[in-house]
Amino acid sequence: MSVPFLDLKPAYAELQAEIDAACRRVMQSGWFILGPEVEAFEAEFAAYCGGRHCVGVANGLDALELCLRAFDVGPGDEVIVPSNTYIATWLAISAVGAIPVPAEPDPRTHNVDPQAVAAAITPRTKAIMPVHLYGQPADMAPLMALAEKHGLAVIEDVAQAQGALYRNRRTGVLGHAGAFSFFPTKNLGAIGDAGGVVTDDPRIADRIRVLRNYGSRRKYVNEVQGTNSRLDELQAAILRAKLRRLDDWNGRRAQAAARYSAAFAALPGLQLPAVPDWAEPVWHLYVVATAERERLTAALDRAGIGWLIHYPIPPHLQDAYAGLGLKRGALPIAERLAAQVLSLPIGPYMTGEQQAAAIDCVSQALAAPAMERRA
Repeated sequence: MSVPFLDLKPAYAELQAEIDAACRRVMQSGWFILGPEVEAFEAEFAAYCGGRHCVGVANGLDALELCLRAFDVGPGDEVIVPSNTYIATWLAISAVGAIPVPAEPDPRTHNVDPQAVAAAITPRTKAIMPVHLYGQPADMAPLMALAEKHGLAVIEDVAQAQGALYRNRRTGVLGHAGAFSFFPTKNLGAIGDAGGVVTDDPRIADRIRVLRNYGSRRKYVNEVQGTNSRLDELQAAILRAKLRRLDDWNGRRAQAAARYSAAFAALPGLQLPAVPDWAEPVWHLYVVATAERERLTAALDRAGIGWLIHYPIPPHLQDAYAGLGLKRGALPIAERLAAQVLSLPIGPYMTGEQQAAAIDCVSQALAAPAMERRA
């Protein structure tokens, strides 16, 4: 049986009538940029998150960068960022001329360790950018306490965690602003690039609205040097249709994650996702860790079961950040995770039969005697 890592087609099949109607509505309106669909999605998504304001932008990277600009983060400033994350989180910091300062993760949850963040604060620190990795909330309460103590902005990277709960509150409203990606593979995904920012601060929301539109709130009147980063009407209309199903889709992901965890509970050599009791993840990814990754991926390939590695090279070891001078060994937890993590297929449309095939393959590959595994 072929098991794709993630199949995006069934979502359209399920919502075809709603999505087609949304597309027709936009096409017939003749209004394609910053119109009623964007305004409606912004209001609906802000309400879903429990926030006061949402600003739609072109993609998740822009959402992060515009948040930093809105908080006046710029050249010479330091922003504390997880060492274990997708490079986009770091790139946003570099884009405004600031310096990414990595903090190591908790090896159990893979999310940034608040104690490591505390140790990384200097007089040049301007912001903290936690990532809700794999769809699981970072531990925000101690981070917010650090921010209050040192006068720092906290910008959540919520690219993988639309709908996740931290102490019964949605991600995206736990810090001073939350930056979202609606890339097609996300739990709430558009049919192309799309992003947004959620905040309770009307001043920050207003600044991002101006920055996303060439620095202008009135045509041909430019207040600041902005950019072009606007969520278009078509993507907004499609996201509105999908938002109504997000909790259901997240629930299906949670059920699949629970089946994996139950099946692998006694499997030797496999570290399972650790979920604190204050977290309710949305399981964008189901990430295990094993020293036997090469053997396991070979078995998955033979069985036709999809897998990915999130992420094989930590940002500090990418050529893009060679200038920071962080050599191999500088961030050992992130480096160990990069060598051992493996993402198994998960999604709201993965069938029980497909998941059973993935479970059987992993179980057989890792349950073999140690001598056989080393052969």
